[in-house]
Formats: sequence, structure tokens, C-alpha cells
Amino acid sequence: MTAVDSRPAGVIGTDPVPAGTAHRPPRARAMAFVALTKPRIIELLLITTVPVMFLAAGGVPSLWRVLATVVGGYLSAGGANALNMYIDRDIDALMHRTEQRPLVTGIVSPRECLVFGISLAVVSTAWFAVLVNPLSAALSLTAILYYVFVYTLWLKRRTAQNIVWGGVAGCLQVFIGWSAVRDELAWAPFVLFLVLFFWTPPHYWPLSMKVKDDYERVGVPMLPVVAGNQVVARQIVLYSWVMVLTSLTLWWPLGATSWFYPVVAAVLGAFWLKEAHGLQSRAKAGITGAKLKEMRLFHWSITYATLLFVAIAVDPFLH
Repeated sequence: MTAVDSRPAGVIGTDPVPAGTAHRPPRARAMAFVALTKPRIIELLLITTVPVMFLAAGGVPSLWRVLATVVGGYLSAGGANALNMYIDRDIDALMHRTEQRPLVTGIVSPRECLVFGISLAVVSTAWFAVLVNPLSAALSLTAILYYVFVYTLWLKRRTAQNIVWGGVAGCLQVFIGWSAVRDELAWAPFVLFLVLFFWTPPHYWPLSMKVKDDYERVGVPMLPVVAGNQVVARQIVLYSWVMVLTSLTLWWPLGATSWFYPVVAAVLGAFWLKEAHGLQSRAKAGITGAKLKEMRLFHWSITYATLLFVAIAVDPFLH
């Protein structure tokens, strides 16, 4: 398996500031720094954090605690995402999907991005430690370090299992939400951790199928690059079934919810499996291009996660 092992040359922080960076309009510069945090990804992370706080509290948690956790979570994930962009700026410049990122366009310099990412990581850890609790701070820092060092620096460019194990960083958000309320861990967030763990590959692989030429161009061995569509679709179906079955264990045998959550989980899971098997059928038939409709599952996966965790937030009021 071939992967791009090269990293941007030079000592950290020695990259020159791109010409014109300092003369960009202040608003454009501000929006660029926001873009470094990848807000759309963070939205999904927070959607999976706050409902777990309702489950942990058995109702409405302290609104101040929710606000502190949301702000800390944004700073934490934003710092990790900025550092990810700093490390991947070489391949981002060669991929159509990422060619408009701030480091590629030059509106933010590598040095600024590095300082920004580290600052957010430090501030978020201190924020959690002071305003939430030390356990949440430790989990937040673990998520940052895992995403930067394990996924971005180690797994992403070396193995087709990068997304499978790299997704652990995002899954840790459910532990953060639970620990923010109870200052301990339990089986319920562990089940939800596994749901997100098994959700991540079939969520991301359809997108990877769509843009696999980009990944192939830069030597990143995403599964669709190193395997055919039939293999990828089969893996998507396998992970999908495990995810749906795992989601139901929150109700039985764990007994952490009322009847409401498993009904919603079963209905959402049925729609997910329908889409996953549909994608597999089209892949088996040798369909490619737009007719493969791989992005249908990608978009549905976001809806699935959102509605599933909304059900988790609502369920305590019916339990």
C-alpha cells in the first residue's frame, strides 16, 4: 500500500506569510479563522454531546453546565481541526474538495494557524478543568491529541482503516457530555460511543467514494481508493447493521431509556439499512458515477445521527 509520507518541510513556524495576507479585509480574515475550526463538523459533534447531558441528568441539566460544555466543546474541536489543517496543508492544496481552505488560499499563514490551533487546545482544556470538571477536561484533551497525532499524523496517510479508528476522537464527545453532568462514566455513554464508532465509517465512506480521485491524487489510502465499490459497499452494510443493533442495546438489555427511544432508533435504522443495501445493490450491478447515488447515504447519515440524539434528549421526559 502506497501512502504519502512526506510532510511540509522546514521548522514549525518558519513558513513565510503568503503575500497579501496582512492586507486582507478584517471580516474576511475573521471568517477564515472560523473556517479553520470546521464549524459544520462541530455542529454534529455538539448535537451528539448535549442530548447525552439530558440523558445523564434524567431531564433538563443545568443550563450553565450545558453552555460551558458547548463552548468548551467548540474550542476543543476547533483547535483540533485547525491543527489538522496545518498538518494537511500540503495535500489540501492538491485536492479539489479542500482547495479553498484558508491555508491554501493564503488568507491565513501556517504560523497563524499553528498558534491558533494550539491556543484553542490549551484554552479549551483549561476551560473544561475550571468551569466543568477535570474528567471532562482530560477527555477533551484526549480527543484533541488522538485526532491530531493518531488520526492525522499516523493513520490518515498510512492505512485504509484510517476513518474506522480515527473516528474515535469524535466518539469521545458522548463521554464528555455524560461526564460534564455526572463527573463519572457509565455503560450508557459507552453504548452511544459504540454507536458513533460504527456510524463513522458508513457515514464517511460514501463521501470518500464520491471524491476518491482527490484522495488517490495525493496518495491517501481511503478505502474507496484501495478497494472497489463492491467491497466498500459491503463494508458499509456490515457496519450499518452493527450500528443499528448496537443502538437498540441502550434500551435492552441496558434499560437506560423508555419505549420512545427504541421505537425511533428502529425506524431510523430501518431507513438507514434501506439506503445502505440500495447502495450495495447498485455497486454490485456495476453502476458508477452519478447513478451510484452514494451521497444519498452520506446525507441521510447526518439526519440519522441528529434525529437519534434528539430522541435521546426527549426520552428522559417519558421514562
